[in-house]
Amino acid sequence: MKTKTRSIEQIIEEQVRRWQIMRTEEKKEEERISVVTFSRERGSGGDILAERLAEKLGYGLFHQEVLHNMAESARVSVQFVETLDEKSVSVLEEWISSLVDKRHLWPDQYLQHLMKIIGTIGKHGRAVIIGRGSNFVLPPDKRLSIRVIAPMEKRIANVSKELGITGEEAKQKITKTESDRKGFIKKYFNADIADIFNYDLIINTENLSVNDAINAISGVLK
Repeated sequence: MKTKTRSIEQIIEEQVRRWQIMRTEEKKEEERISVVTFSRERGSGGDILAERLAEKLGYGLFHQEVLHNMAESARVSVQFVETLDEKSVSVLEEWISSLVDKRHLWPDQYLQHLMKIIGTIGKHGRAVIIGRGSNFVLPPDKRLSIRVIAPMEKRIANVSKELGITGEEAKQKITKTESDRKGFIKKYFNADIADIFNYDLIINTENLSVNDAINAISGVLK
């Protein structure tokens, strides 16, 4: 899902329509896990890896920015939840209630909408979700959570090349992004974004190619 060429409204309409079609089709044997969540260090290549994986699997792709914009609208969260049947809505509410109790959260309006949106995506399945604490929202048995990392030197080189800036400027951007993401996860999910025990699989892209990483993830899903 690329926000550059489509508006948030168009993305939402297309996704809702896709889910409506899925509901009318004959249901095949349910996959044990068909949702992959990505957390990534800036410059590690996590976004590229997530995009390639979604393309290979034929899954919907939900970027952090898209999720954020959706969560800012009560209308969108309602629109998403309405794509679920009554039983699924009940399960979603149980997920959210359990998460709030387990992590001692005080969900404000933004977090409530965010959890409903991510939870709805999780219930429909066949999705790759990037960021916004999606691995904390969805139950462990319903998603494969991945953390993509790389040494700072490699990340600086990647960001410097991507943005056409100096190494020092790239390092500053990386530090700012990492601080923002760490603060977001701490604030909304009372967790440490870098804690390896919050993820099922850690991928270090220092020497691992995108294709090898995708093959490894595909193998775990199977």
